[in-house]
Parts: sequence; structure tokens; C-alpha cells
Amino acid sequence: MTARIYLPAPSATQSGPGSDMWRLDFEPELPRSIEPLMGWTSSGDMRQQVRLNFATKEEAIAYAERNGLAYRVEEPRPNLAARRGVSYSDNFKTSRIGLWTH
Repeated sequence: MTARIYLPAPSATQSGPGSDMWRLDFEPELPRSIEPLMGWTSSGDMRQQVRLNFATKEEAIAYAERNGLAYRVEEPRPNLAARRGVSYSDNFKTSRIGLWTH
């Protein structure tokens, strides 16, 4: 059983920086199967439901080592598309480069 330690990405449906809590999830041991009567996806692996949150990456690693879990750490990717502040009044500046079109 392998655990994955990562910093979750912010939700796409909400604004803001997202969570600063590190998460430990377990990798699935059994494949998911389709239940024949209703067609729902199910699994007999109960560890997929366990999610542990930690304040720092070091705490998550210490927990995994203390409990004898094999783990891998996924470092967060840097934010490549940083937002720059733009105001509505910038559309009407006299120093604006380019034509103002609708």
C-alpha cells in the first residue's frame, strides 16, 4: 500500500488561493468495478476513503514513517500564470497601446 502526500490544487469553481494543508491519500489496491444491477462504480478497498490533512509536509512524512507506510511526495508546481491587477479605468488611459475596440 502506497500513500501519496501532496498539496491539493485550488478548486476551479471558487476564487482564492486554495488550501494550505498537505494531504495524505492512499493509492487504490483493488480496481474499481461496475455494479451490474444499477451500473454504479464500486470498490472493496476501504482505504480509498481515508484522507488525512496535515499542516506541513514534514508532519505528513513523519506520520507515514511512524506507521510504516510507503509514500511518495508530490511537490506543488509553481504558478506559471500569475494574475496581474487590471482595473476598468485602464481601458481609457491616454498612454494605452493599441486601439480600443468593442
